[in-house]
Amino acid sequence: MTQRHLAGARILAQGLVGPVRFRTPLEAARSFGAHQGQDLPGVMASLALRTGGDLTRVYAAFDSGLIVRGYPMRGTVFAVAADTLAWLTELCAGASVRSAVKRRSGLGLEEEHFGTARRVLEELAAEQSDPGVGRGVLRGELMAAWQGAGLATDDGRGYHMLTHFLSTGVAAYGPWRDEGETAVVLAERWLPHGSDLEGTFGGDETAAIAELALRYFTSHGPATVRDLAWWSKLPMRRIDQALGQVGDQLEHGFADAKGVVHSQPGRATGGDGEKLWFRPGLLEEYAEHEKETMAELLLPGFDELVLGYRDRLYLMDEEQHRALVPGNNGVFKRAALRRGALVGTWGRTGAAGKRRLDLKELAEVTPAQKRRFEKLFQAFPYTVV
Repeated sequence: MTQRHLAGARILAQGLVGPVRFRTPLEAARSFGAHQGQDLPGVMASLALRTGGDLTRVYAAFDSGLIVRGYPMRGTVFAVAADTLAWLTELCAGASVRSAVKRRSGLGLEEEHFGTARRVLEELAAEQSDPGVGRGVLRGELMAAWQGAGLATDDGRGYHMLTHFLSTGVAAYGPWRDEGETAVVLAERWLPHGSDLEGTFGGDETAAIAELALRYFTSHGPATVRDLAWWSKLPMRRIDQALGQVGDQLEHGFADAKGVVHSQPGRATGGDGEKLWFRPGLLEEYAEHEKETMAELLLPGFDELVLGYRDRLYLMDEEQHRALVPGNNGVFKRAALRRGALVGTWGRTGAAGKRRLDLKELAEVTPAQKRRFEKLFQAFPYTVV
């Protein structure tokens, strides 16, 4: 059984329904802490959906250096505010970097290769890494330059080296390019000066975790400390310690079997008893906007509503989860929701200029509901790459 009220509260908190919560793509990116972003069209749509639906403003935010993509945590790509990437990467990327280093010998890579690769990257990208002016370096251009310097990039070697520089704060993905990618820039030049852990928090990691927790629970809540630990890969004990600095800026409660949040655990019948944290006033807003949160909703792949929590079954059952992530291979299809639950996956069909909604139903969808999904499809902020 899904927890539709918990889903509805999260849909509202994430700014997917109701009054436009985030005025700009930058505000959305900063408020979330990070949006999972390996699917570039998907994360562009995720930001647009939360800021009024205009993709051009999202592109502009990348081009001007306000939003970037990097590898700040979990060894995968996230879109974040530019003033967040450096300190978040320092805080959360260490474990994935250490794991990647252990794989180098299997790729035939030595430290000297990374020294050469960094020198070539810096020479190639230096003049293209000024925010709002530089256009960055396309990945294909970088790979060609590395090959010209005698570095092998096949069999994942080039990807491994680039990921290393992204995960260690040397590079970032910056401006949007018409080729369908965000180009590589030098982080030292592209990111705001002093936005690392030392410059932002005086090197205080607990303060940084507190800031990340405040952003996460404000945008993702109702959510648990366990959710944040899974999402960030930070230890729960450190999150609990940091919450002491920001807990008075949040509210908390406990969910029952249907996802209704109660102030006391004894009233949350059928729930798991874990404390949920969320932004002040959310439950009152949900009571006002519950009907909107239960309406049809189309999401891009890899959206934070699906991937922002350790347990996705609040939105779906096990069989539906297998359909959303076939083979549990980490590749997520686009989700179609209704009444706070997954009812299908979706895509596009038809020739260019005559695209139609291709809805694969996982639960009953009436003709009237299908028409509402089609209307959402026509307005969906779809990046053509």
